[in-house]
Amino acid sequence: MWWAWPFLPALVLLSELSVVKVQTAPCQTCRKLTESFIKGLERTANKNFGGGNTAWEEEKLAKYARSETRLLEIVEAACEKADFECNRLLEQIEDQVETWWFHRQQEAPDLFEWLCIEELRLCCPPGRFGPDCKECPSDPGGVCGGLGRCEGEGTRLGDGECVCDPGYSGRLCQSCADGYYREKSSNNSIGACAACYHSCKKCAGPQDYKCLECKPGWILHDNKCVDIDECGTELARCPSNTYCHNTEGSYECRGCDQACVGCMGSGPARCKKCARGYKLSGAKCLDIDECSDRAIACPGLNEACTNEEGSFHCDCADGFIRRDSICVENKPPGKWQ
Repeated sequence: MWWAWPFLPALVLLSELSVVKVQTAPCQTCRKLTESFIKGLERTANKNFGGGNTAWEEEKLAKYARSETRLLEIVEAACEKADFECNRLLEQIEDQVETWWFHRQQEAPDLFEWLCIEELRLCCPPGRFGPDCKECPSDPGGVCGGLGRCEGEGTRLGDGECVCDPGYSGRLCQSCADGYYREKSSNNSIGACAACYHSCKKCAGPQDYKCLECKPGWILHDNKCVDIDECGTELARCPSNTYCHNTEGSYECRGCDQACVGCMGSGPARCKKCARGYKLSGAKCLDIDECSDRAIACPGLNEACTNEEGSFHCDCADGFIRRDSICVENKPPGKWQ
């Protein structure tokens, strides 16, 4: 293997892993590898042997140009050490690279085309896609009308459908997408698609009063799209212990205050019912101070009641510590009575 020695650590790792077939390598890896290889060709093209004799240098350079020595120099720098995919592909295509280097350079000077497209069948020419390199949808404006990209173009993957630029739709991206309208052109060419007012699905211009159809959550009135209040029209569906909050074109369900069991809005004044630990005081559900409302909130000896929001808890009074569920005097070790 003529380049095994520079990549010995990488190849040891490769031997311990399952080697995937070349056909599964992405086109991008092959493209990157061939681009790096061509840079290596350029880097080594005018190597100076420093002999002081022009004729001798020319003879040596001619021999070096197609030599295995030069090939090894290029291969050594073709992949970064940390680029596992590149190194794996490079090991797998040893025979093809040797064939191109020694026998095919003259008739196939484009290494990417010969290696990645024709030999390895990892890539396709521009404007083609898929396993058989079928032609992408095109018109006189180019692939996808020049207004999108062909899914999988240049690779053996994808379905060839046009992924249109923002604002465009259709098989060849020649229509305006929802939320866009066709601008007028002064030179008889087809105008570009520009954005409608944010609430319009279809429109005749960018202003809010030129809507023809509204997006969901809006209703058309006098060529304007007016927000639908889902909360006031019973269109909203919110789970228990939440309330509906209207937003532009939609709504959201927000959690009730902790003082509530069910609510009609934000805060303790919008409760349908007070939660445990709260009581209705006027129009609000307020915390019950169990420590003052209950005659004996903490019945244990030497216990103190601490109120908290919606509840309370019992602690040992100052100078006492809890042992076996009982508050006893906190004395230094050895002084227990």
